Amino acid sequence: MNSSPVLIPFVKASACGNDFLLIDSAVLDNPDPANLAALTRLMCDRHNGVGADGVEWMYPHASADVEIRLINADGSSAEISGNGTRCVATFISASREKDKITIQTGAGRKLCRLMGRSEAEYEFEIEMGEALVGAELGLNIAAEEIRGLPVSMGNPHFVAFVPELLESWQLRAAEIQHNPRFEQGVNVELVVVKGQHDMTVRFFERGVGETESSGTGSCASAAAAIATGKAESPVRVHAPGGMQTVRQEKHILFLRGTARLICRGEFFVS
Repeated sequence: MNSSPVLIPFVKASACGNDFLLIDSAVLDNPDPANLAALTRLMCDRHNGVGADGVEWMYPHASADVEIRLINADGSSAEISGNGTRCVATFISASREKDKITIQTGAGRKLCRLMGRSEAEYEFEIEMGEALVGAELGLNIAAEEIRGLPVSMGNPHFVAFVPELLESWQLRAAEIQHNPRFEQGVNVELVVVKGQHDMTVRFFERGVGETESSGTGSCASAAAAIATGKAESPVRVHAPGGMQTVRQEKHILFLRGTARLICRGEFFVS
């Protein structure tokens, strides 16, 4: 007789279409990295699993409300997701009735402030820290050169300003992402500036590919635009999943947007 399947409780949440599974690490019998990566790939599969862009594994922390470790849908580790962090803040706010939440991420501690709530949708502003904007780079892709700015939000980004978004933008973004210059991979943002305070952005993220939005990508895009004089704070970042606002106070970026809890359930692991 076959043994009973292991049940993994999860909560699914989404921030502007960027969806994550939130799982308490205490449910794991085998927390080694290889097992964590394999389980994440299985659960994030959109046909044979629950489906998500990644899993935010939650751990207790001595001086923060929670520590999170992000594993992308392909099983690779990432330092931080701004949207994933906001999803975790929403879960903690809903379960503990808190409006100020500290979350320890792989890119440092983030303070999340609840700005408003409507039923299952929560609006947070997260203190994201300082963006490190590098000098412009030129990359040769598909027999053409594309220029952009490397930006670190605790994770790596390449922000390219383009006059328009072509139908084949995903192919261009994938070529940028796999350029040998980026040894650790890179998150790619293609940006069309619409005005002093508005831009349209498409995101192609490490370990996932195209995503509906990105929190750190929105911050990187805004920081690059502000640094080059293409935009001024606050910047409204428009993406297929919705709009997020990035403001800069001195050298610190603050990310504001919504997240909502979608469902909870149990995943069967045989």
